[in-house]
Amino acid sequence: MIMDFYEFENAVASTAIYPESGEGTLTALNYTVLGLAGEAGEILNKVKKVYRDKGGVLSIEDRAAISKELGDVLWYAARAAAELGYTLEEVAEYNVEKLRDRQVRGVLAGTGDDR
Repeated sequence: MIMDFYEFENAVASTAIYPESGEGTLTALNYTVLGLAGEAGEILNKVKKVYRDKGGVLSIEDRAAISKELGDVLWYAARAAAELGYTLEEVAEYNVEKLRDRQVRGVLAGTGDDR
């Protein structure tokens, strides 16, 4: 099954149970971005353990476990975008435009948001 952002966001919205969900408040945004950071941390921890316990070799099971955490990251990213009044499609389009602009200007590498 192939799912687009719109389908994903609708499915995610039906499972969004947190304080002030869908109200676009700072409370709702805080919940989503804290969750996003937590899930990203879980990915980092799984990768760390691959280095520590498996000599840096990713197994099929490791890849599946990390993929599940990436799904959680997507859930929180979708909800954070919604709380800000954006869709994932809008966020993705903006990101691609930003990266293409940096590529054309030769500043893909480097630091800073406004390069």
